[in-house]
Amino acid sequence: MSLYSHPFTAGYWREALQSFRSVRTMIFSAVMIAVCIALSHFQIPLTETLSLSVTFLARALCSLVCGPLAVLVFAVAEDTLSFFLSSGGYPYFPGYVLTTMLGCFTYALCFYRARISWGRIILAKTLTNIQNVLLGALWSSILYSKGYWYYLTTSAIKNVLYLPLQIVLLALVLRYLLPVLYQQGLTPKQLNGNRIFSRRG
Repeated sequence: MSLYSHPFTAGYWREALQSFRSVRTMIFSAVMIAVCIALSHFQIPLTETLSLSVTFLARALCSLVCGPLAVLVFAVAEDTLSFFLSSGGYPYFPGYVLTTMLGCFTYALCFYRARISWGRIILAKTLTNIQNVLLGALWSSILYSKGYWYYLTTSAIKNVLYLPLQIVLLALVLRYLLPVLYQQGLTPKQLNGNRIFSRRG
């Protein structure tokens, strides 16, 4: 396994394709689907369309291990199964599958075969939150009675306020699980001396 400073290399995508065909990757994806479903039961509803959830942690881990190709399959399976097993009364809408796919793909581009840094964590979580706001408001305006700008405003406020905590939670999870994932042969070595997070992304 190699580390890449960016995903714009042929080697990065070759490894992503190999990961897509890996049995271990598929098993890890299945475990992360189960974790997502379990975590979805601990979400805190805020409005008819907004809730606080930590399922992003499992999605980020799966993206880090499985890469930008395999994680697309994971996203479709996870979002669909999560809906049927723990929808919480929300209607099924394929747009949310697209949001999950795009979010997982973004995590993968930031984390897969990369040396994890604070910069990458902040970038990944900020981008996925922006996606959630823009697309989530669109899907909500289609499904519910209020207009796009109403859902955009309420979602933006929630995501801005929740973002710092999400960044810290994600950093803590990566801090303690990266060595374990490396020992299991699922990720390249991330330790830089005694540091998990390097100074540079």
